[in-house]
Amino acid sequence: MEDTKTRIIHAAMKAVRQYGLEGARIQNISELAELSPGALYRYFDSKEQLMVECFTYVDKQAAAVFEHLKFNPLTMLVDPMGAVRSLWQPYFRFWLARPDETVFYHRFRDSTFFLHYNKTNRETTYFTTFADIVRAFLKAFPSLTQINQDLLWHHVLTSTVMYAKYVVEGGLPDTPETEETIFRFLTLGLSGYLKPEKPQKWRLKK
Repeated sequence: MEDTKTRIIHAAMKAVRQYGLEGARIQNISELAELSPGALYRYFDSKEQLMVECFTYVDKQAAAVFEHLKFNPLTMLVDPMGAVRSLWQPYFRFWLARPDETVFYHRFRDSTFFLHYNKTNRETTYFTTFADIVRAFLKAFPSLTQINQDLLWHHVLTSTVMYAKYVVEGGLPDTPETEETIFRFLTLGLSGYLKPEKPQKWRLKK
């Protein structure tokens, strides 16, 4: 059962890549999954439910990227940009390796439906490790707290997926030079905020 459900999810993301979020139909998806529309409805009640499960499926995989990284917070103090790169690069390459997922994820996040879903029903329990990393960054670089946090993560995460979409769709070349340029674009505006907190100077009481 789970294999069939996963097959439907992959077919749905492929359909969104081919036809767009609005243009993808249950008929398209069932054909790509090699199932009848009736069989598909045994797993999902509606197209909307299927799209949400597609998003959650990819979102969990993207979050898992950070679970497998060996990240040393001390690196942030001696090489801030290197610390950012060590986290960003595997995340960016995750999307490059999954064209259907990348296009689907970008289109879903860019939809009006996502705005409501994100505020009311989105599951976030699988972001524990990522949240720990964020807290470590905010502690090391207090200036980051001056930025609207939604704006900050839209800049880094959403922009990363957007650039990956351009690459997988052929709008940008898939080269080390492209990756380096994208990284510089994304971090240039953050460079002024990525300064470690200065240690406090203690005075001896007379």
